[in-house]
Amino acid sequence: MTAILMDGKALAARVREAVAADVRAIGEMALATVLVGADPASEVYIRLKHDAAKEVGITPVDRRLGPETTEAELLAVLAELNADDSIDGILVQTPLPPQIDEIRATDAVAASKDVDGFHPENAGQLYRGRPTLVPATALGVMELLDAYSTQLEGVNVVIVGRSDRVGKPLIHLLLQRNATVTVCHSRTPDLAAHTRGADVLIAAVGRPALITAAMVKPGATVVDVGVNRVASGLVGDVDPGVVEVAGHLSPVPGGVGPMTIACLLQNAMHCARLRGR
Repeated sequence: MTAILMDGKALAARVREAVAADVRAIGEMALATVLVGADPASEVYIRLKHDAAKEVGITPVDRRLGPETTEAELLAVLAELNADDSIDGILVQTPLPPQIDEIRATDAVAASKDVDGFHPENAGQLYRGRPTLVPATALGVMELLDAYSTQLEGVNVVIVGRSDRVGKPLIHLLLQRNATVTVCHSRTPDLAAHTRGADVLIAAVGRPALITAAMVKPGATVVDVGVNRVASGLVGDVDPGVVEVAGHLSPVPGGVGPMTIACLLQNAMHCARLRGR
């Protein structure tokens, strides 16, 4: 058996086309990004997000603050962006310098402009079964599963990882689709005992080749959310040998990654709609 590769690039292109059509219908849209400091990886992510926004007709607004910026100064910038009616969505790039509390900063983004889906109001809506703005990577995983007609109702789904961006929101999204969800993490003994029973396995911990072929149920759908830079290039959390066991597999690169940015743009559009645009 050789797994069918789940083409996130092609699906992301379709999502971006739909967002571009909506932007044309609305007129002007703006997405503000806030970068504190000069982390090289963050610089790359900001550039990719700006390029993607421009591609669909969204104007990126680039706010850059020095590494010495205080929490109070960042909160003042966010308050200014919240009050600016020309800004439809706001994204605070993480990680932040140690003097700034990340949760306090992301909570300061207005719920209706929160493209990351981190605000307590948006997290609460997801918990209550009324998802409004949901973290983009988790949305991307769900759209990828749906694009390949993955059965979710009644099946065993194992998520490896419990982050606010991926694992935690996926718990609720999958439960709302009537999946039986197990969450594994760094304190889970005998990880393979859980993963071998998964009809759908989602790996999102940032450890190269953590999931091996011996840990995967034959024919399972495996979604690799991991992004790890090693000497040979970019790899995921799933060992390449899994392709010989799984029924479907999302590759790295080209799987969930493109969907994350596409769904971020989708969230920006949703922000505009929430604000009556």
